[in-house]
Amino acid sequence: MQLGDVANGQAERYGKPLDGIRVLAAEQMQALPFATQLLARLGAEVVKVEHPERGESGRASQPSVEDPNGRVLGATFLRNNFNKRSVGIDLQSDAGRDLFLAMAPNFDVLAENFKAGTMDRLGLGRDVLAEANPTAIVVSLSGFGNTLDSPYQSWPAYASVVEAMSGMYDYKTQPGDRPVPNPMGAVGDITAALFSVVGILAALRHRDTTGEGQHLDIAMLDTMVAMTDLVMNFQSLGVEREPQPAPFLIVPVRTADGYLIVQVVREHQFANLVELIGHPEWATDPRFAERTGWNEHLADVLLPAIEAWSADKTRTEAAEALGGVGAVSGPVTTTSELIADPHLARRDMVVEMERPNGDGPPVLVPGNPIKLSKVARGPETRVPWVGEHTDEVLAAELGLDADALADLRRAGTIT
Repeated sequence: MQLGDVANGQAERYGKPLDGIRVLAAEQMQALPFATQLLARLGAEVVKVEHPERGESGRASQPSVEDPNGRVLGATFLRNNFNKRSVGIDLQSDAGRDLFLAMAPNFDVLAENFKAGTMDRLGLGRDVLAEANPTAIVVSLSGFGNTLDSPYQSWPAYASVVEAMSGMYDYKTQPGDRPVPNPMGAVGDITAALFSVVGILAALRHRDTTGEGQHLDIAMLDTMVAMTDLVMNFQSLGVEREPQPAPFLIVPVRTADGYLIVQVVREHQFANLVELIGHPEWATDPRFAERTGWNEHLADVLLPAIEAWSADKTRTEAAEALGGVGAVSGPVTTTSELIADPHLARRDMVVEMERPNGDGPPVLVPGNPIKLSKVARGPETRVPWVGEHTDEVLAAELGLDADALADLRRAGTIT
């Protein structure tokens, strides 16, 4: 889907569920920007406040392209800032703080994701924002929370830190091995973002019934512990780390054109698998009577037989055959195959943004996975340049004229 496209015809008829909701976000990197991008895709208007010169820290990530002014436009920023407007304000200045507070009454959601205590030091803490707009949902997203006395509250956090502290890395690491960080990218960020959106929507619903705003305090570590719920649950049942041999099969299987992942977690699935590959007798073989036996005899018995069966089949052919008998599998998709996947194309899950200099293939960003039957998908707008909408927003929100804007710009308060 290209920017500006509307993938179904529902927008004019139904609008979007968050039409009219306005978000003012002092945000950086991925956790909050992913959340506000999702809100924007559901209809909210998002105004992003960032440093007037360098912008927010996600712009400096790599790999990158350049914006029209030759400034770095990093991948983290590109993934998380569609459908927003950028206002460049120096929040460390008194004048910048005053601009933020002056705009606050015009927005439904006031959100930030700095290290705990940063907004208080800027004179923009939750109590100050609530006083400026008592009906606003004030959102604080940080590594370890803002409102309770966490021993880690002063620590900065990236996704890998809270992922590690959730116990998942240790659970997946066998004794003597090193933990593997970031096994799936910034899961800690996206997890926090999704729980933030749930909290914001719940708080907005509460405001609908009471007329009251409130503070939403999201700790990334809390959200990762919730996402990796089996770690805590299994530990209470006596399982400290992933069992070896595991009582299930999750195995890569070689086919004629690459690898397939096959997952077997129940006895009937195992019986269906071995029958399909020509060894129905293994369903009652004592070696496989316990689920742990599937892995104990994987290398010497099961995998050679499975790969003998799959050797002349493509990944798709093998997956369809396995699915036909109730066994669960799917191809190991390459990155090049992913962006050309027909499933993603049909569900508008690949969004194209032309590179600012027009040189090279478009920048690709995942689309919105939330498919509502009465909500249009799109149109999407590209990420903003630093301070691209400063004059437009401050004139509309605060009535500042050209002279006032010029004075603020000369003082370095805005860009």
